[in-house]
Amino acid sequence: MYEVERAARDVDSDIRKAQRAEHSAPLLEEFKHWLDNQEFLPKSLIGKAATYTRNQWTALNRYFEDGDLSIDNNAAERSMKPVAIGRKNWLFVGSPKAGHRAAILMSLIASCKANHVEPWAYLKDALTQLAHRANVESLLPNHWLATHPQHRWNIAERRKQERETKANTP
Repeated sequence: MYEVERAARDVDSDIRKAQRAEHSAPLLEEFKHWLDNQEFLPKSLIGKAATYTRNQWTALNRYFEDGDLSIDNNAAERSMKPVAIGRKNWLFVGSPKAGHRAAILMSLIASCKANHVEPWAYLKDALTQLAHRANVESLLPNHWLATHPQHRWNIAERRKQERETKANTP
């Protein structure tokens, strides 16, 4: 199923949905047929996994309904990594108010990344405009990019450039 996703990565969502229906849905149905014909001890690890899978079957198939949905939640898991890494460090952020401010900044940076907005350019501009702007919703990262397309952030391209720079540095 991940091979189907890789092959359909750069196509329109309607085409991706059709490819999933053609190639991935039969695989999942075959797995369901196999799962339904198995008998596991309910308290064993495999038995618990089978019960969980059966109970979540509708959710497991949800990504077939929309070509824009991801096959998994890896992006959400990756977005939580900075929180997990920093958890112990933030014990010493200074005060509860400072912790609240730090959480707001982290949320804005995460929103920038999710919306492909370069965080530094966004924060610099948005914080400058915040005091003078009546419509603060237009300063949210997903709206801000429409008026600042030059700050679209292609993280994959940025990492590639960093690797090339590092490789060319003596």
